[in-house]
Amino acid sequence: MLRPGGRGLLLGLAAAAAAAVAARLVGWWGPRAGFRLFTPGELARHRGGPGEPGLYLALLGRVYDVSSGRRHYEPGAHYSGFAGRDASRAFVTGDYSEAGLVDDVSDLSFSEMLTLQNWLSFYEKNYVFVGRVIGRFYGKDGLPTSELTQVEAMITKGLEANKQELKEKKKFPPCNTEWSSARGSRFWCSQTSGGVSRDWTGVPRKLYKPGAKEPHCVCVRTTGPPSDPAPDNPTHRDRGDLDHPNLEEYTGCPPLAISCSFPL
Repeated sequence: MLRPGGRGLLLGLAAAAAAAVAARLVGWWGPRAGFRLFTPGELARHRGGPGEPGLYLALLGRVYDVSSGRRHYEPGAHYSGFAGRDASRAFVTGDYSEAGLVDDVSDLSFSEMLTLQNWLSFYEKNYVFVGRVIGRFYGKDGLPTSELTQVEAMITKGLEANKQELKEKKKFPPCNTEWSSARGSRFWCSQTSGGVSRDWTGVPRKLYKPGAKEPHCVCVRTTGPPSDPAPDNPTHRDRGDLDHPNLEEYTGCPPLAISCSFPL
């Protein structure tokens, strides 16, 4: 259960985690001594076949020796298409065709870029970094290209968006929900609804988010000051976040009920 200051502690930890990831990205993509530069053709000779010098794959231009996971990447294995190339896009799309096993990630979303960052963490942790492949993400000098800089910026923005989403979820945790053909729908709040542990329960409300087609049910704090008090109006009516402009009561549900049922 969160105590006073607990929400700030969680957000502080999220910010620290984002800063740590950003620092790690700089370490991954910045200068590093003792690595090899591969041309795409040289990398293609490392598919793990008979007589080939190794079993490598690349992700965002970084080359890893995946020999220890041979059963996953060797010829004929499920992920063999990743070997000997940079197929960054397929890590997100799941398209293992020749058209999909490419390194073009220019149109991926922030969340998809974060998926790539998670995969990069996985390979950094579990396999040996051996070099960089010259092309989309690294130049002939081994330094990051403008396209890799854009990827890094997208990942950083994605991390910031995640931090903001966590902040919003702490303020408006999702409701518990259930539906049955016999009883209809029910929304209710608890001190752990939405996976957010806290020292208040809240009441169900519709939350309208900019750009969203439909509202979703959130639990709203009913006492104390608002989470985002107006700087020009420091006083409050001890109503928590009930007066937030993006909230709406459920028709037919008592305003301060912690559970709302809607029979068929």
